[in-house]
Amino acid sequence: MKTALHEPGEPRFHAQRLGRAGIIGSVSAVLCATSLLAIPTANAAVPVFPDNLVVFPDRDFVTIEGYQNKLGQTATVEVNRPGVGLVGSAQGVVAAGDVAFEINHPGGVCWGAGTGLDVTPDIRPGDSVSIKFGGIEAGTTTVQDTYVNASSVLSDGNTVTVKGHVGAGVNRDQMEQRIVEPALKDTAVGRRDVRAAPGPLTADDGYRSSLEFGLDGPDTFRATYIFDEPAAADLAANAGGARAMAWQEQDADANRQGLTIAEFGELGGPGMGGCPNGPLNSGPAGPTDVKAAKVNGDLKVNWTPARAVPGTPAITGYRVTAVAKTESGNERTESGVRISTQTASSTILKGLIADEAYDVYVVSVSSVGETFPAIHAIPETDTTAPSVTASPNGGTFSTAQQVTLTASEQGSDIYYTLDGTDPVSGGVSVEGSTLYTGPITVAQSGNITFAAVDPSGNASDKKTIEFTITNDPVPAAPAIVGDLKAGMGTAELSWTKPDAGADGLTIISYTVQAYTSDNAPFGEPKTVAGDVTTLIYDGLQGDTEYRFTVRASNANGAGPESEKSAPVTVQGPVVAFAGPDQTITRKATATVVSLDGTGSTVAGATYQWEQILTGPTDPDKVTLNAGTTLTPSFSLPVYKAPMTNNPLTFRLTVTVGTDPATATVRTDDVKVTPIPDSVTIAQAQWKIGDLRISGTSSAVGGVVTIRVGGPAGRVLGQVNVTAAAAPATGGTYSLRLRDAAAGTTNPGTVWVESTLGGTAGPVSVANK
Repeated sequence: MKTALHEPGEPRFHAQRLGRAGIIGSVSAVLCATSLLAIPTANAAVPVFPDNLVVFPDRDFVTIEGYQNKLGQTATVEVNRPGVGLVGSAQGVVAAGDVAFEINHPGGVCWGAGTGLDVTPDIRPGDSVSIKFGGIEAGTTTVQDTYVNASSVLSDGNTVTVKGHVGAGVNRDQMEQRIVEPALKDTAVGRRDVRAAPGPLTADDGYRSSLEFGLDGPDTFRATYIFDEPAAADLAANAGGARAMAWQEQDADANRQGLTIAEFGELGGPGMGGCPNGPLNSGPAGPTDVKAAKVNGDLKVNWTPARAVPGTPAITGYRVTAVAKTESGNERTESGVRISTQTASSTILKGLIADEAYDVYVVSVSSVGETFPAIHAIPETDTTAPSVTASPNGGTFSTAQQVTLTASEQGSDIYYTLDGTDPVSGGVSVEGSTLYTGPITVAQSGNITFAAVDPSGNASDKKTIEFTITNDPVPAAPAIVGDLKAGMGTAELSWTKPDAGADGLTIISYTVQAYTSDNAPFGEPKTVAGDVTTLIYDGLQGDTEYRFTVRASNANGAGPESEKSAPVTVQGPVVAFAGPDQTITRKATATVVSLDGTGSTVAGATYQWEQILTGPTDPDKVTLNAGTTLTPSFSLPVYKAPMTNNPLTFRLTVTVGTDPATATVRTDDVKVTPIPDSVTIAQAQWKIGDLRISGTSSAVGGVVTIRVGGPAGRVLGQVNVTAAAAPATGGTYSLRLRDAAAGTTNPGTVWVESTLGGTAGPVSVANK
């Protein structure tokens, strides 16, 4: 449980960088149908506590919190913009602790890390920031449309006013405006922040506050603070900075999920040295597959057109330069051209010096400059003609087809015609031919004639393929459902029955195709009757990962393929199965947890379980009983610092054979995640001879330890958690120390921990 920002009586949220002085406009925003911003798709689920994605759009910075069930795994974070698509991405490895990793913040990773999209995105309201593991989405935060306006902090005596913007889709019932200034603790406020909730002036320690809407025009909010002391008003008015916080969902424990923290005045772009520039500060992406060839004294240069990174200025053309290798008086001759179209993919440099060798450089051009460094190519002499293949290679089909043409030599240009004429003559395209740039849609019967020209001007033989498109209705694509079940050399899958195509038609068969991890088809597809929607696909290679597709056929032919299934690893002759991951609720006494490897190989096998530890002093180390059997157990102890609630990982090793040189060994891991209670510190007050610490727990029966000096610091005392008075649920605790036990000085900050695993703190102890 994260409590770095949790003061008494404050709902918890997990943004950990609001401890600096500043002003926070806090808005819980749920986009509705009338919002001007795009609504997230149905599968864009907001992260669930303890996981969270916290987005700081002004700094283009993202904090990934939690995801401890993915410890050690590589996550991909993507920023998508409605109507544009992907504008930023990065990969990071989930580390132990509250913060799994960060992007574009010191100590974190840069945007583009592991993905090659080398630009720091300019994150804006309406963008979605998602996290994926193995291509499967594990949470999405939609950036909320709210902020504190510039120069909106006004002071008049003891009154401070903060004004801001609230987008049309914001739920105004879930908004909180806050000013953070640590020096406020030394005033009548007694803590480091003040806050305003929707409604009229409401009293709090040292001030009154209100939050109202529409007073300054549509889509506005105004927070008003009236302080008891002029000094407190002056501190609040001059706190510096202006921020707005918005969250998409709030659970029963007041955890704020899908968090946006906009910070007026913060600069975007790279947050640390070595990270890529923002979209308006970067030269354009360069072309790829650049090839240069000597052709009759000229240089023919081919490339794949560059694609601008989303959010960056459009590419307007290219500059192609040949630089002579011979140097004369510290100078080398250059010859080149500028091309003013983004779709250009080739040029011929003429007028070069006979018998001179050249280096060739190609750059993209946009309004912010040119590609740096330039793309370099060394001219080559090539006399081998390329070849071209087509997929599908002609035939009769019920529906339109997408035809892909592939040349055997990289950098080759493929040209095609639809009237049977030769698309290439003398090593160049002829008038009326079309340059192939992507799959060709064949929607009606006809022919495609194609040929390729490589960078040296060598032309392939032409080839003509014929298509017959009947346009008869075929079934829709099925959908693979549920988890695939792996067996020994087999995988079992099920799918939904799709629409048969038209009234009077029925599905007569399904074909299932297996694909290996590189997306290559594995063997021939398997066929089942049209009334069967499940298949045990056999003949697979053990210990190998596969994906599957299904297509349905009626009397007219086969329909489209389904989406590929999730990957499944087929079992080999030796199987290690450590059982499903578990969640275990912590109890007031040690809890016995059983592991189950009974799905593993039995004949001739030996077993060894081990706990995967972070190091020799891992505070979560346990003792396994019967670790050489298929069903060992361990005791999950009562929580005590420095223990954590991180998942415990156990590995089962199955060995068949006694000779180390020939034995077959397989391993499998299982995670056991402790679920703690949720504790708070609701009151922390001190005066000479009297100290009170009290709070709540989501469960009854635990013992709360109160510490000073840190999470593992000196113990002030221990108290039992007793049932809360109805109608409240859960439990409460209270510690009161008097006279000498209370001390002669304020203890400063306190932490609490429950024997059921919950923790809270630090919370400042207020002076009475």
